[in-house]
Amino acid sequence: MTGAECVLRTLAGSGVDACFANPGTSEMHLVSALDRVSEVRPILTLFEGVASGAADGYGRMAGRPAATLLHLGPGLGNAFANLHNAYKARTPVVNVVGDHAVMHRPLGAPLASDIESVARPVSDWLRTTRDARTAATDAAEAVAAAREGAIATLIVPADAGWEDGAGAAAPVASRPRPPVPDEAVEAAARALRSGEPAAILIGGPLVHGAGLRAAARIAAHTGAELLHDTFAPRVERGRGVPTARPLPYLTAVATAALQGLAHLVTAGTHAPVGFFAYPDLPSRLAAPHTAVDVLATPREDGAAALEALADVLGAPPLPERPPAPAPAPPAGALTPETLGLAVAATLPERAIVVDESVTASAAIVPALATAAAHDWLPVTGGSIGFGLPAATGAAVACPDRPVLCLEGDGSAMYTIQSLWTQARENLDVTNVILANRSYAILEFEMQRVGATLGAAANDLFDIARPDLDFVAMAASMGVPGRRVTDAGELAAALRESFAEPGPHLVEAQLG
Repeated sequence: MTGAECVLRTLAGSGVDACFANPGTSEMHLVSALDRVSEVRPILTLFEGVASGAADGYGRMAGRPAATLLHLGPGLGNAFANLHNAYKARTPVVNVVGDHAVMHRPLGAPLASDIESVARPVSDWLRTTRDARTAATDAAEAVAAAREGAIATLIVPADAGWEDGAGAAAPVASRPRPPVPDEAVEAAARALRSGEPAAILIGGPLVHGAGLRAAARIAAHTGAELLHDTFAPRVERGRGVPTARPLPYLTAVATAALQGLAHLVTAGTHAPVGFFAYPDLPSRLAAPHTAVDVLATPREDGAAALEALADVLGAPPLPERPPAPAPAPPAGALTPETLGLAVAATLPERAIVVDESVTASAAIVPALATAAAHDWLPVTGGSIGFGLPAATGAAVACPDRPVLCLEGDGSAMYTIQSLWTQARENLDVTNVILANRSYAILEFEMQRVGATLGAAANDLFDIARPDLDFVAMAASMGVPGRRVTDAGELAAALRESFAEPGPHLVEAQLG
């Protein structure tokens, strides 16, 4: 058995069942091994940034890692931006990166590079396997590290793939999240019992499932405001779901929202900071007089900590909410607000909403509070080109759930190749492209940092020359599409696409 097959069999035995691949020559023995390891589903992407973004979407929804298969340093470099998003989200991902054979590496071949240095900023665990005999055990340890909420990058020299290995390695147990100290629970309880203005800020895996419900119990019992990170990895939202308010994105608005607090209890996240620095605005969002109590760090068992805190405080279970009807679909001009209302009126139960609508998100997301219960996946790290790949990976992870991708037209062009993979795999994804023909977020940030906007600068933000035709691009990759210009047309298009399996694209021309 080759070292490559040992690696693939180890990944399969450790629970990795999907591999998003854009391979090259150094990975050919790994590609060949996929023929003999049917437990791992190979999914071809036409760009490494699609592979890494899809692995992010998969990991956020499945709660376990997918693998990527990447070619040398340049392939990893192409994947870097979406690995950055996954790294910030603490998504479990296993990167398998092929390298030159050991004897070939020092010779200065055109594709030779320092792969470890490329990988290090987006890897919690990083190793170059020595030879075919160690490849399988290294793969088992990579999966174990990833399952702890980490990016694990395993670099496999080509000769470690073609030489004989020692067989598949047994799975390695992941370490459970450590419990929080009792003192942290007691300190949080004192803060919330103080009678002074307080808020709870949750992040990471605590914004869905048991963590969200325990935090909502505490907030309802104590009167504390319940907030979540602006861009948490996976947020449970919609009708019947406990409500946590996102911390505002804008620094001035976020500091105003936190200004009156005497206490801020954090769980699964850190004390909040601004997305960027701005003249005359603070980088730390909590006011200097606010006491920040860390209930649980991102690496600790925050869900158990919130349950313990709820019990210490005597917080009763949340009452049952009566079912609420879906809102009526909107009519009239197509704006971010009416787009959000159209989605809320048509979104199926248990849908997954991947959001890279950028400047429009602030108007769309509040409307989705009235939509059917769903999971919302935003851009955690701010790297553009996340939405279409993440929706692709989420659909692979959850084939029984419809996926909606809300994507800005500028950011769509970074990873538009995702549509080809969606068609090839017949994935149930509805892609809505918000077409305003500009990099509106950059125009907005230009004003916020106090820089002047002249003709040359403005031209860099204009993507209307030449005009982009997303319907034609989708058709060329096997995805049916249509263009809509008002809210009623959008609602009808969404209903039709949700009712028909497979990928679809709707180009929404905003007024």
